[in-house]
Amino acid sequence: MKNNLRSLIFLLGFGVLLTACEGSFDSLVEDRLAENPLPTAPTYSKGSADFSTYVAIGNSLSAGYMDAALYDLGQNHSVPALLAKQFAAAGGGAFNQPSINSVNGFNTSVTQPGGVILGRFKLDTSIPGPSPVVTGSAITAYTGNKSTLNNFSVPGMRLDQIDSPALASNGFYARFASAPGTSTVLAEVVARKPSFFTFWLGNNDVLQYASTGGTNDALLTSPAVFQEKFTAAMGALVTQSTAKGVVADIPLISAAPFFRAVGWNAIPLDAATAGALNTQFGALNLLLGAAAQAGYITADEMNLRKLQYAAGQNAILSVDDNLTDMGPFLDQMLAIGQITAAQRAQLEPYRQARQLIGNHPVVGSELVLLGAGAVLGTPVIPGNAQIIYGVSYPISDALTLTADEIIKMETARQTNNAIIKAVVEGTNALAGSKRIALWETNNPSGIFYDLFGLSDGVLGVRVDGVNLAPDFSPNGVFSTDGVHPNIRGNAIIANQMLGLIEAEFGAKLPRVDVLSLPSVQLCAGDCASQR
Repeated sequence: MKNNLRSLIFLLGFGVLLTACEGSFDSLVEDRLAENPLPTAPTYSKGSADFSTYVAIGNSLSAGYMDAALYDLGQNHSVPALLAKQFAAAGGGAFNQPSINSVNGFNTSVTQPGGVILGRFKLDTSIPGPSPVVTGSAITAYTGNKSTLNNFSVPGMRLDQIDSPALASNGFYARFASAPGTSTVLAEVVARKPSFFTFWLGNNDVLQYASTGGTNDALLTSPAVFQEKFTAAMGALVTQSTAKGVVADIPLISAAPFFRAVGWNAIPLDAATAGALNTQFGALNLLLGAAAQAGYITADEMNLRKLQYAAGQNAILSVDDNLTDMGPFLDQMLAIGQITAAQRAQLEPYRQARQLIGNHPVVGSELVLLGAGAVLGTPVIPGNAQIIYGVSYPISDALTLTADEIIKMETARQTNNAIIKAVVEGTNALAGSKRIALWETNNPSGIFYDLFGLSDGVLGVRVDGVNLAPDFSPNGVFSTDGVHPNIRGNAIIANQMLGLIEAEFGAKLPRVDVLSLPSVQLCAGDCASQR
């Protein structure tokens, strides 16, 4: 009996002690929570925007085109697709794209003899440079429900084609157009009754001129046509829907790796080779002097055209169709016996040739297109090491942008951007409220200025403690075509737009985790360069 009593007293005492400890522990927890509260789940909101029916209007930059192809991984990570995922946290609806259903896509930059279809570029580090995947796919029709599409971005589309049924000649539009040859992108967008939109067109109205070496002025959309088409598009979106949206202007095209990966002075020479070239071109330089003395060319043009080589890095030799054509003068020299027929034939490639310059007072260095990398240093005649492209024989004018062409390109780009800004401001004024937010990609505080080193002189951008480069290296933000961003680049752009939407429409939106996304992909025995 005594033992039972002692046990009961012990249990009661232990219970009192346990209860006291629990109270102390609870108090301790409460004190710690008060000092260090648990994080709460963020609350997202749409502000004055409505993301329920979001549509995207654009070209390749919005379609998810990258690595010179439209393919599944790129399309699934297009800027609009990344935006739509964030919009979902604030009432955004489904976002449907005209799925390409191709792992490697169709490479629009290169062709292969024999009807072989090449796919997207990957990075071959042994070159180093881009190389197409050997297993590509033809562009096929979209078989999904066209009436529920949200992304109306078409690779290659220009602003002046937004209301043109003829855009159906572009296979990327014909595959999902509601009525190819009759329907237009603008009409289809309006019919979708958007509640929110992003609009990014105008790049190709300049880029197509620049990416072909400035050889065709007709590829630059005239300011009058650009203003007409942009005004009509903004008017339709505002008057035929209640949508708000974001418009992006044209970024600094010439800063892309497509124009920067190959330098203007990419010709390394030793002293002996440089001396041999100076001897080889001595007669040409004398003829240029005679042409200047005869008044056929100016003294400035003579100095620009004289070829000079030295040990170290040398300027690329290229055709410049802005130069005076020396052909008639050479014919005259032949007629009066100053040169032989054989010499005249040898001089034919140099009738509009000069070395590129790197110290122009307006543009700095002249530019070389990425495709020149496959030509420079190769023999003009297989097996003949004496006649080499870019060294002793000029490369095509289509592979370079001279100072005159760069100025023409930049004038068009800045003129178009001024039109975009003025029309957006005018449209908002007519609407009586801010319906359209303008993302000025050239803003000194923006991502492009930082990426290209224009704001601080340092190339690259820092994201979550990691430096990302303005190139198509494994740590870069461009795809291997040198023009379009890769998936990480798209994520950075999406985050810029999300910040603008918050600032202009009072929304609260999550951001895309840039570093969790893939960068460029490397060749793994599947590229043409490895076969």
